Amino acid sequence: MIINYIYGKPFKTDAVIEKTQEAKGPLPFGTAAIQKEPEKKSVKFSWTYCMAPSDIVFGLGETTRGINKRGYRYTSWCSDCNPQEEDTTALYGAHNFIIVYGEKTFGLFADYPGLVEFDIGYTRQNIFTITAETADLNLYIITPEAAHHDPSPMMNIVSQFRRAIGQSYIPPLWGFGFQQSRWGYTCENDVRTVINRYRENGIPLDAVNLDIDYMQDFMDFTINEKRFAHFREFVQEFKSQGIRFIPIIDAGVKVKQGYEVYDSGSKNNFFCKDENGADFTAGVWPGDVHFPDFLNPQARDWFGRQYKKLTDLGIEGFWNDMNEPALFYSKKSLAAAFAAFDDMKGKDLSIDNFFKFTRISGSTFNQESDYKLFYHTVAPETAGNLGETDGDSCRVRHDKVHNLFGYNMTRAAAEAFPKIAPAVCPLFYSRSSYIGAHRYGGIWTGDNRSFWSNMLLEFKMLPSLNMCGFLYIGADIGGFNSNITRDLLLRWFALGIFIPLMRDHTALGTREQECYQFENPEDFKNIIILRYRLIPFLYSEYVKAAVNNTMYFRPLSFDYPDDSRALRIEDQLMLGESLMIAPVFEQNATGRMVYLPEDMICIRWTDGTVTEEKLLKKGDHFITAALTEVVFFIKQGHIVPLFPAAECTDRIDMSKYECIGDRTARYELYQNGGSAKMITAPDER
Repeated sequence: MIINYIYGKPFKTDAVIEKTQEAKGPLPFGTAAIQKEPEKKSVKFSWTYCMAPSDIVFGLGETTRGINKRGYRYTSWCSDCNPQEEDTTALYGAHNFIIVYGEKTFGLFADYPGLVEFDIGYTRQNIFTITAETADLNLYIITPEAAHHDPSPMMNIVSQFRRAIGQSYIPPLWGFGFQQSRWGYTCENDVRTVINRYRENGIPLDAVNLDIDYMQDFMDFTINEKRFAHFREFVQEFKSQGIRFIPIIDAGVKVKQGYEVYDSGSKNNFFCKDENGADFTAGVWPGDVHFPDFLNPQARDWFGRQYKKLTDLGIEGFWNDMNEPALFYSKKSLAAAFAAFDDMKGKDLSIDNFFKFTRISGSTFNQESDYKLFYHTVAPETAGNLGETDGDSCRVRHDKVHNLFGYNMTRAAAEAFPKIAPAVCPLFYSRSSYIGAHRYGGIWTGDNRSFWSNMLLEFKMLPSLNMCGFLYIGADIGGFNSNITRDLLLRWFALGIFIPLMRDHTALGTREQECYQFENPEDFKNIIILRYRLIPFLYSEYVKAAVNNTMYFRPLSFDYPDDSRALRIEDQLMLGESLMIAPVFEQNATGRMVYLPEDMICIRWTDGTVTEEKLLKKGDHFITAALTEVVFFIKQGHIVPLFPAAECTDRIDMSKYECIGDRTARYELYQNGGSAKMITAPDER
């Protein structure tokens, strides 16, 4: 059951789209408190719960640390975070949904668009506190339904929540193909070389991402015609070979007279305003930019229609970036930095002054105070108590609704596609998000690093993001920052082949990390071939999770809640109906310990083929895994179909397959477009 406890007059975020029961009075779990802060002229909200020693806390989507979030603090504030570390408290998304599992089991969603802090046993080990900056929010409490068929109360709570927030986005089948990306593919020849090298090495590939280099002066929806002289023909040439291009779109629109996007946005008042009503100016890649007012439905419609400039050239997929939004500077913070530099002139740079000096140049970057300098225009009935009403419209200071910006940028694109390209099933993923954005696209987890610890950190986000509705997810394979090693990249690919968004992406100035850049590229080929043989199965499991409001990735505890060992395992995950994955996360490891919560079939993939199918008993096993191998597990009573390998998803022959696992079982395959058919092992047909 879901009950909504309403405090104050909340902003309408559109995160929850199913009507829920409303209630007033004391909460069934924890205690809510409203505290007046006269110095800030505001009223703060807090919720406090005393956790039992054995309680586990799941959720919060894109956050660091473990699957069990207990013992640390987290800040829900969409942040341009670089780099990601274990002590990072805020990443690119804001996903305020948690489940407490233990003596009492319940879910909680704090639907609040501004800053929210979660102290889960950090200050005091048994005290869980949620704090919002104002007392205007919807607090949803979810309890397990009495009659349900879910394997655990956690899954039951997730299913209820997912129904309430709406069905997750389903990408096109080619979105499950392998994508290669790099900040630094500067021209058509660079991209052509990447594709040709992959094809020469027989490594499957479906898409190449285009970072900011493809644009003219970093302006959205433009093409640098010197670097990409025949872009339309270029797109069509490679689409005929099963390769798509996925250009980046940034949130800031360059301030430049004669640039059509800027001119039309300015003319129609579609940009965020400063306190005096002028278009707010900040700095990002192009220099001075204005931010589209994505909370204004008319501005969303305008911005969404801009994608037509690229869909008319044959583009079918986009990644939205810098949409927290990232702020290199505001005019105010830039002026303060220059004044501080001037103040340092002629001074003896002692230890104290030197470090003040070094901090000045970075002081303008994503400065918290800058987010209080601009405003959105919304309808009064949307703003609640967060807005300042003036006639028929209402303005809301950005920091109060900050976490909705990236969500509504992706929403703008997704809502426009039926109008601008009705025949296309588009691929969308974003860096920033809030719950609700899962209906419009996927996300990638931002600027990670080429560290073994980062691979494990990203792994632990997968089920938490699924809980919040985000199924089309992925991390930059190999890491965005730092220099990759061959062994880490192989291990990361052995994990990445199971994740819906499979993209190798890295930063300008780092070591080149395309698969063919390393010795023995056939080792990468053999791992990626397994991905392509699994794509119809993985897509099918994804669709089932989306339409049934279940999870593609789950902690073992969600399937085995009565198994005390499974409750504490955080480096293994269940995938779909039948798989368990247990990647290797350690340098120089020859294998790893794996706990099987029931008898399972161990599948070993070596040199491009299945070399072992072995039934293992429930319990602990040391599983060897060479760098060139992929090992995973299938539950008894299940089969997994493998389809013929292909160089791209368009060329996968869906009529042919072989099966691994329990060949007496049957499998329901959901195909691209939504139809389903029953599969049996070939010798059982």
